[in-house]
This record gives sequence, structure tokens and C-alpha cells, in this order.
Amino acid sequence: MTLKVYLSGEIHTDWRERIVEGAKGLDVAFESPVTDHAASDDCGVSILGEEPDKFWHDSKGAKLNAIRTRRGIEQADIVVVRFGDKYKQWNAAFDAGYAAALGKSLVVLHPQEHQHALKEVDAAAQAVAETPEQVVDILRYVLTGALPGRAGAAAE
Repeated sequence: MTLKVYLSGEIHTDWRERIVEGAKGLDVAFESPVTDHAASDDCGVSILGEEPDKFWHDSKGAKLNAIRTRRGIEQADIVVVRFGDKYKQWNAAFDAGYAAALGKSLVVLHPQEHQHALKEVDAAAQAVAETPEQVVDILRYVLTGALPGRAGAAAE
């Protein structure tokens, strides 16, 4: 059975690509929000019509993106939420809370220096990772029981 993983959060680095690449050979299907920032911002007005007021422009986009995000989280077995170094991702905090409220397995990914700021988010997670490679190791362990650096699966 394929493990469904939703990759949420920061869109300005290659963390998603590193996880997808590292998970090759595992039975994992990945889904994520639209990571083209301009497309994500403009989806509402592109589909539903222009808005002269920036607030309504953003509101339309946020609501359409919420449909996609909620669906992805609801269908996921594991939700990985990345908080990046440079940007505040308020949507990532929402996604982590939504996943936790649905009882989804939650992996939070952020640098060590964010531990204090994200302590409540971390408390809701089953795992807190600092690198995409640790997330891959978590997925491998969940699917096979294999630990990093050890050959074979531990599962019987």
C-alpha cells in the first residue's frame, strides 16, 4: 500500500526535491501545495475574475489554495510541515494544526534555532526533523523498519 505524504510549508528552498529524490525506491506518493508563488497568489483572480482591491485578490487565492491544501492533508497518511529560515510561514502553522486536529501523523521540519518559537507546534508532532534527509529516514523506517546505515529491514 502506497504511503501518501503531503509536503507543506516553506516554498523558497529545495527541501521537497531532496525528500522526493531521497525517497526514490520507496512506495511513497507525494503531494504539495502549488509552489509557484505567483501562480499560487493569482489562482483566485485567474479562475474567478479580477479584483481591484488587493485584499480580495489575496482572499480569492487563499480560499482556492485552502481547498487544495485541506484535500491534500485529509488524504495524507503523513504530513510534513517545513518552517524555513528566512520567511514566516503562517500557512505552515495552520497546516500543522489542521493535520494534528485530524489525527494525522505529523513531522515538523525546521532548523534548530526555531525550537523555542515552534515548541507548541513541535509538541503536536510525532517527529521533529532538522533536515530533509531525516524525513527520508523517517519514511524509510515507517515503510520498512530499516534504520539509517543498516542493511535490510527490521520488520518481520
